[in-house]
Amino acid sequence: MQDEIRADIAIVGAGIAGAGVAAALTHDFKVVLIEQESRPGHHTTGRSAAIFIQNYGNQTIRALSRASAPLFEHADKDLFPNPLLSPRGMLNIADAEGMSHHAELLAESEGLREISVAEALALVPALRAERILAASYEEDARDIDVAALHQGWLKAAKMAGAKVLTDCALTKAEYAGGLWSIETPNARIIAKTIVNAAGAWADDVAKKCGVVPIGVTPMRRSIAVLPAPAAYDTRHWPLVGDAADTWYMKPDGARLLVSPADEDPVEPHDAFVDDMVLAEGLHRFEQAMVFPVTHVERSWAGLRTFAPDRTPVAGFDTTAEGFFWLAGQGGYGIQTSPALSWLAGQMIRRAGLPAEMEALVPALSPDRFR
Repeated sequence: MQDEIRADIAIVGAGIAGAGVAAALTHDFKVVLIEQESRPGHHTTGRSAAIFIQNYGNQTIRALSRASAPLFEHADKDLFPNPLLSPRGMLNIADAEGMSHHAELLAESEGLREISVAEALALVPALRAERILAASYEEDARDIDVAALHQGWLKAAKMAGAKVLTDCALTKAEYAGGLWSIETPNARIIAKTIVNAAGAWADDVAKKCGVVPIGVTPMRRSIAVLPAPAAYDTRHWPLVGDAADTWYMKPDGARLLVSPADEDPVEPHDAFVDDMVLAEGLHRFEQAMVFPVTHVERSWAGLRTFAPDRTPVAGFDTTAEGFFWLAGQGGYGIQTSPALSWLAGQMIRRAGLPAEMEALVPALSPDRFR
């Protein structure tokens, strides 16, 4: 006979979204996290090379990022003994193809400074000067310690009594008598509220709960790990992004992480690299640099899941009692997670919000797709 677990809130998915909202809720509610994999954060959170970039995403995402910055900077030292953010900077460069994109980026940015080609070369001496027609620099872009953030939130949730069940996929759920009955391979869970934080599987989870999906789309993002060129000290280089978003590069110690910035729609799965897509991205990167790409040490791919309007979804589904969406964070999920986790927690509590956060609720609501 299966175990039966009773909780106030069942959170489906223990990646950054599920862990964050669990940490926000566990002191007030009995919480259980249901994770289909053998470890939390396997598909997306654990494969993220995240950086905090204020000039990234639409206005709703930027508002969530602004609200997240102080939460990163003043995180609980008991959970996060080391800083979650560290200096990096972001350099945007544009060739002829990227000029219009660069002008658009500058027009809607904050804290982004247009710089000369000489200044860009001073930051990253290995760039090909003849390929740069325009450049800009966001000094306050910072690396995020994703693993520390995720593990800290899981620790907080567990210390406050949350159960984390791995190898525990939701197979079916039904709502009756004010409660959800959730079937999994190793436990039956009874809860008042389901939080759908299942990432690429969010629509699949909705269907298994009898809830109409909202159309989130997983998209593959690939990364190659290259040895840093011996002639350069790359450790303090900024992240470099092509303004047309055809590649980006982030230093990582004595290595470079290079991505073709791919966004290929795929079914939810354990993502793997498309070698041709990666090769094309590396070729574009190589054209922008004075050194050749001679060796790829390893590569990986992850899934970034977007709602149709590329804005996260956070809110109760008005067509399904007790069903809360926390999905569609796309490529912004790590940097917006402090604010979005807190906001989702307040919405689940049905508590009041500051005016600036209340203003975001309609843009995040799943009702916008109904």
